[in-house]
Amino acid sequence: MKTVTGLFDSYEAARDAVARLENAGFPSDDISIVSHRRDDDGESNAGSGAGVGAGLGAAVGGAGGLLTGLGLMAIPGVGPVVAAGWLAATLTGAVGGAVVGGVAGGLIGALTESGVSEEDAHLYAEGIRRGGSLVTARVAVDRVAEADAILAGASLVDINARRKLYADEGWQRFDANADPYTEEEIERERSRYL
Repeated sequence: MKTVTGLFDSYEAARDAVARLENAGFPSDDISIVSHRRDDDGESNAGSGAGVGAGLGAAVGGAGGLLTGLGLMAIPGVGPVVAAGWLAATLTGAVGGAVVGGVAGGLIGALTESGVSEEDAHLYAEGIRRGGSLVTARVAVDRVAEADAILAGASLVDINARRKLYADEGWQRFDANADPYTEEEIERERSRYL
């Protein structure tokens, strides 16, 4: 198995990527989403636990989809996020059930342990911090190109261009000790891309 990962500027694009992966036959159990931001109705997915299951679950996978493990957690340096799937379980050390609480091991460690390069893991964590959504999928080696193409077809962020943009602003790597972005900072950040 290989890990295929994509960063998206909007929750809607990430949700679309998850649906496309599931429609192509990639098992929901092998797909994860970590979302810092808003859902279709403009309500924050991450600011409170109210309605999290109904909003993200119905949109992401319906009754039998990516709903497993859906919950609210806090990631140091990122703040509260909604997460579902195997990566969420890895982040919390959970074996199953709902994900609620703080992340002990850290997002960078969870991503690198799943095969994402450390450099990319830092970029993905910073992207989530700035309001993005991350989709990861564990796929058979012979389906990596297919999964990559599916993510690319769903408004995938060009991580090399984003890395350059962040670096041009002085960013070097994700800092778990930094303050999470405020709603206003996230809005300003997202307005640059959407």
